[in-house]
Amino acid sequence: MGPLSGLKIVEVAGIGPAPFAAMMLSDMGADVIRVDRLENSNGGDPAAPPSDIFNRGRRSIALNLKSAGGLKTLLDLIGQADAVMEGFRPGVAERLGFGPEVCQEINPKLVYGRMTGWGQDGPYALTAGHDINYIALAGVLAHLGREGEKPTPPINLVGDFGGGGMLLAFGLVCALLEAGRSGQGQVVDAAMVDGSASLMTMVWGFKAMGMWSDDRGTNLLDTATHFYDTYECADGNFVSIGSIEPQFYAELLKHTNLEQVYVDLGEPMPTQMDKAKWPEMKAHL
Repeated sequence: MGPLSGLKIVEVAGIGPAPFAAMMLSDMGADVIRVDRLENSNGGDPAAPPSDIFNRGRRSIALNLKSAGGLKTLLDLIGQADAVMEGFRPGVAERLGFGPEVCQEINPKLVYGRMTGWGQDGPYALTAGHDINYIALAGVLAHLGREGEKPTPPINLVGDFGGGGMLLAFGLVCALLEAGRSGQGQVVDAAMVDGSASLMTMVWGFKAMGMWSDDRGTNLLDTATHFYDTYECADGNFVSIGSIEPQFYAELLKHTNLEQVYVDLGEPMPTQMDKAKWPEMKAHL
C-alpha cells in the first residue's frame, strides 16, 4: 500500500520520460494500466524481453488504437480512470480519437497528462528532438562542462527525466489532488524544454544576484573550485570532493596536505573563497 493506492491511471505507452513518470506513480501505489501498441507487444510470452525498462509494477493490455475496437476499449478504460497519460507528438492523440476534449467529455474528473519535448504549440512543437536539444535551448547545456572546453551533456538525465518525467508525475499528483477536492479534471501539459529551464532556477537566481558567471567552469559549483571537483587517484579511479561549508572545508584540509604546501612555500594560506587562487590551490591539491 502506497500513498497513491486507490488511484487508477491509464498509461498509453510511449518511450523514456512518460513511462518513467508512470513507473514513479506505480511505485507510490497507483494502479497503472499500460496500453501497449499491438505490434509492440511480446505476444503474451512471459519469457520475451520487456519492451520498456520502465514498465515494472503495472498491468498491460495491447491494443490497436487505429481500429474502432481498440479505441473503444481504451476509452472504456479512461472512463473508469482517475488519470490518463500519453507522450505522443502534438496532435497524435487527437487524431487517434483520445485527445483531452474527448476523454474529459466521457470523464469530467479525469486528469489528462501529456509529455512532449517542445510543448503542444510553438515553432518547434512538431520538430523531433532529444534531451541534448531540449537542455540546449533551455539554457542548461551552456553551463555544463569545464572552463575552456565545449559543453558536456550529462547523459539524458536533465531533460528527459528530471525536467520531463519527474515533473509530469509531480503535475499529475497535484492535479489529482485538485480533482479530489473540486471534482474537476484538467490537462497537465509537461514539456521537457520548460522543465529543464525550471531546473535552472538556482542558477538564474545566483546570476541575478551577481553570484554566477556565464563563463562555464568558473563558478562555485561547476568545477572552478579546488573544494568541489573530482580528482584522479593513484589507482586510476576518481574521488569526488564537495567541501563547501567551513566545517567541511576544515575536514578537507585536515585530510590533505594543502596547508603544508603553503608552509613549505613560505606563503600565507589563501582563504577558501579567494577565487583568484582557486586554480593554484586546485593544482596543489
